[in-house]
Amino acid sequence: MMDFHLRVIAGLAALALITIGCTGDRGADASGPLVIGGIPDQDLELLEERFDGLAEYLADELDVEVMYQPSVDYAAIVTAFANGDIHLGWFGALTGVQAAAETPGANVLAQRPLDANFVSTFIVGGDVEAETIEDLVGHTFTFGSESSTSSHVMPRFFLQEAGIDPEDDFSQITYSGAHDIVLQLVEAGSFDAGVLSTEVWERAVREDEVDFDRVRELWTTPPYANYHWLSHPDLDDRFGDGVTQRLQEALLAAGDDEQARDYVLMFEDDRFIEASAEELEPLEEIARELGLIGE
Repeated sequence: MMDFHLRVIAGLAALALITIGCTGDRGADASGPLVIGGIPDQDLELLEERFDGLAEYLADELDVEVMYQPSVDYAAIVTAFANGDIHLGWFGALTGVQAAAETPGANVLAQRPLDANFVSTFIVGGDVEAETIEDLVGHTFTFGSESSTSSHVMPRFFLQEAGIDPEDDFSQITYSGAHDIVLQLVEAGSFDAGVLSTEVWERAVREDEVDFDRVRELWTTPPYANYHWLSHPDLDDRFGDGVTQRLQEALLAAGDDEQARDYVLMFEDDRFIEASAEELEPLEEIARELGLIGE
């Protein structure tokens, strides 16, 4: 009888250990994967390749599951970040400022070296007679996304500095949705002129994708701060103490990592560097003046 009771007690103890183990596993899985996202500013296949590759690197560095979640438009990733559905976002300056405004405590983790001095390029059709942006008055014009820093907000600011009101002074304006589509529309003659990020323009030139008989560069803007990585404020609560710091360290080391280097290069630079919210304050002021974020 004593042996029977001992066996029962041992069995219950083993069951308790199994139950505790299973409960612990469920707790570890409760947070789900760490989700990264980015504004859909370019070709979706390119975005998927670079973000999937970076997600795999971050998963290895953090020892947590990391997945890339595409966004249908700029507003969608701002909303997803504010809701906590995306934990690490690659934002332009405007969308980053918008996301941070809706998510108090969000952390600016990193940027590319080129983002500290980002520029936009105005382009025109090959047969358009224009030597300055002032010469674009009366012509048709395409921006990228309405929420794009480099293909709308800062170009609009520089146009206004030159005394040009796009709605009044261009014969027609549109928002094409992405930088590469701006180039396609101007090159096809659908619009006389447009503006896109200089990095996208220079890549197209470098890869021999520009027909200079049909489109040419007109003017490059002065520099401003732009893209950055923004992390959600509850990252440590969901994935463990210190994850935010480890995530920043992993991003800063990615350019030197054999696994991640090729994917970093797909961001049009060779590494990520530290960034701060203070660098975005001038853009935040401009966005408020343009009515793009609230007071």
